Amino acid sequence: MNAERELEGQVALVTGGGRGIGAGIARELAAAGAHVAVAARTREQVDEIAGEIDGLAIELDVSDRDAVERAVAETEQQLGPLALLVANAGIGGPDGATWELAPADWWRVLEVNVLGVHLCCRTVIPGMLERGAGRIVITASGAAYLPGSRSTAYPTSKAAVARYGETLNNELAGRIPVFFFSPGLVKTEMTNDDFPDDAPWTPPELAPRLVRVLASGRADQLAGHYLHAEHDDVEDLIRRADEIRENDLNAIRLQR
Repeated sequence: MNAERELEGQVALVTGGGRGIGAGIARELAAAGAHVAVAARTREQVDEIAGEIDGLAIELDVSDRDAVERAVAETEQQLGPLALLVANAGIGGPDGATWELAPADWWRVLEVNVLGVHLCCRTVIPGMLERGAGRIVITASGAAYLPGSRSTAYPTSKAAVARYGETLNNELAGRIPVFFFSPGLVKTEMTNDDFPDDAPWTPPELAPRLVRVLASGRADQLAGHYLHAEHDDVEDLIRRADEIRENDLNAIRLQR
């Protein structure tokens, strides 16, 4: 198959696909030949991106179980059996001291970033298992383990997501590869107000390129390992996959 169209005919659902990293991923997958459903909460945004890539626009709150199940059903009715879930939807944490925040505002971050990932995964997995094919890619974050965070909701949610992705891959070993990755510090509407203009921004094209490789199947041996769109050379990791698995590299672990 032509490497430029390596995902020809595959059906992908990208949550949080209306802007930022998710929109970039949707564009990259479409460029590789995939049929892409673009899902997010803002109708105008998903309409714009789906129109740009000739995809399917779906308005979706990933924390709503019924809405997630409808979105997956609509994707498969309109585009065909789902080959790839990119569980990318996420929100940042509320400003302010943790003990002064309304509990509902703090919990909302967990509802979107963790429950949303789980609802999407649990909805697509039965069909993928029945067909014997499929891949899941979850957008995590270095906030899961890097020091220096000054709020609790967002890093807590991303630590949970990273562990969820690793453990889910263990459950599905040999059947459905599950990946989780950090896109780096990408300048988006979510990050723009929190970091200075001269911050070490990650080029926005790197995360979509990584997801494209993961979707291709060439990196399946790396499933369940932490990947970074900027700091990891995925082609090198693919060549070293046996070493990475044998030595438990690219993993978030306690060291003493």
